[in-house]
Order: sequence, then C-alpha cells, then structure tokens
Amino acid sequence: MKEFVHRFSVLFLIASATASAAAQPENYPSHPIRWIVPVPAGSSGDFVTRIVTQKIGESWGQQIIIDNRAGGSAIIGSDIIAKASPDGYTFGTLLTPHVVNPAVIKNLPYDTQRDFTPITLMVTVPNVMTMYAGVPATTLKDVIALVKANPGKYNYGTPGTLTSGHLTMEMLKLAAGIDIAYVPYKGGAPAITDLIGGQIQFLISGPPGVLPHIKSGRLKAVGTTALQRLPWLPDTPTFAESGLPGFDTYGWYGIFAPAKLPREIVNRLNADIARVLKLPDIREKFATQGAIPVGNTPEEFAAWLKRETDVWGKIAREVGLKAD
Repeated sequence: MKEFVHRFSVLFLIASATASAAAQPENYPSHPIRWIVPVPAGSSGDFVTRIVTQKIGESWGQQIIIDNRAGGSAIIGSDIIAKASPDGYTFGTLLTPHVVNPAVIKNLPYDTQRDFTPITLMVTVPNVMTMYAGVPATTLKDVIALVKANPGKYNYGTPGTLTSGHLTMEMLKLAAGIDIAYVPYKGGAPAITDLIGGQIQFLISGPPGVLPHIKSGRLKAVGTTALQRLPWLPDTPTFAESGLPGFDTYGWYGIFAPAKLPREIVNRLNADIARVLKLPDIREKFATQGAIPVGNTPEEFAAWLKRETDVWGKIAREVGLKAD
C-alpha cells in the first residue's frame, strides 16, 4: 500500500509539473499569435490595436496576426475569443458593447464574466457631439430646447448600435427628457457623410472622424462627453458644463483572452502593454485618435468591467435598448 501511495504521489507530481510546463512553456511564444478585433479594419479600435500589438510582437519576437471579425454588436469576435484555447495564442480587443450586450441580447453564446480573462483597459475615447451646420443651434441647451419644441423633426446617427455614441445619446435623451429618432450606421464614415449632407442632424462619436469637419465649419461641435474638456477641442464645453452635472461617458478598448489563461502569461502581457502605453511615440499616435491610455491591472480592469456592466445594463433596460 505504501509503495502504491508513493508511486501515485510521484505520478501526481510529474503530471502537475508537465501541466505547468505546458501552460508556461519557457519558449513562449513559439509561433504567431492571433488577435481578434471585432471592428472593421481602419477603424479607431483597429488602429489602436495595431499600434500596441506591433510593439508587443517586436518585444516577443513573434508575429501578431490581426483578425478583424466585425458585426453583431461585437458578438462574432467576442465568441471566437471566448471559445479559443487558453494557451496564450489567442487574444482580442473588445469594446463598449461587451458590457451592454448582456442586458439587451438574450442567449448570448458566451458569459461576459465567466468566459474571458481581462488583461487591461488599453484606452478610453471621450465622445464629441456634432451637428449639421444648418441646425439653428449653438449650445447643448439650444439643442435640447430645439428638439423639445419640434417633436419628430430631428434625428441622430451613431457609428453603430450599442457603441458608446449610441449609448451616450440614449443617456442624453433620458437626462434631458428629449425624444429624437435613431438612425444606425455601420461605421463612422457613412454617418459623418450623411451628417454633413443634412440627412441626419446629430451625431455622437469619437473625435478623429469629425475634427477636420469641425475645423472647416462643415459641422458644428455641440459638446464633449467627458468630465474635462478635450485638448483637441479646448473651446468646446463638456455636457457637465452645459447643464448636465456629472455626465461622463466615453468609448473604450480593452484586452481580453479566453478564460483560464495561465497567470504568468496574463502578467507578462499586462506588464508589456503597460510599458508600451507609456512610450511617448505611442501616446502621440493615440492622440490622433482621441484616445487616452490607461493600462490598469487585471484586477482593476475586472472591477471596472463589473461597474460598467451594472451602469449600462441599468440604462439599457430603462430606455429599452435593443440590438440590431
């Protein structure tokens, strides 16, 4: 019996060591890494991801292959990440819809809390509200009064359903007591084109696509949605300054892996991303996208995700948000 116990113990230790070695290979990474991005190539989320992954790939000595899987309120890409092997060869960039989908979509193919390993919040992107140059308004207070006085006349677009622009406008409708029709678009470019042409009157989006048109006078800036004014629009007041105290919304891009990713790989990727986010040239490139670097710990990111899920889930239910 003692011999059996001894042999079992030895076998257990060997198995444990083998499993540990498999999960934490000394030569990791030994082949290219797949990085899922659930937005189209060329979009802000794609741009930011490629900047960071290029640096990570150089540091790790391996190619990181970007796999754009846009559509379905980011569900398509998210599902690929959730169902991938937790071996450190599949990561992904997820965004705002990740914390809203559970409240508006029944029977998601994954659990947003259980099926992912949060690595870090990479950046936040404050929004700016712009309007068609022909709208007879200047300030947010003007817009609210105008919409209230003309029910059914005005509409707004966003880069996509359940994006931060969509959620922010719905939050504004709730806070200001206004009713304005929603026109969804698949991406910021077509929405901006229709805004310039007057097919829609308002848009809430990240700064990069609209800044040139604000400067040229083809669009008017109404306000920004973060608590502080944006350095790119120093003369444009925040929503909080414009009569909605505490109003603070933004888009975000975070890094995720499948659940049960070995802690050593989590720590390594988190540390390397934090290092990259501090590089002056990276911060300068982010500024062109209106992105503010964060780089928090996995625990901080997980707690942040829980709070965001609670906040946006409540708002989604109050306004009756639905996915396309």
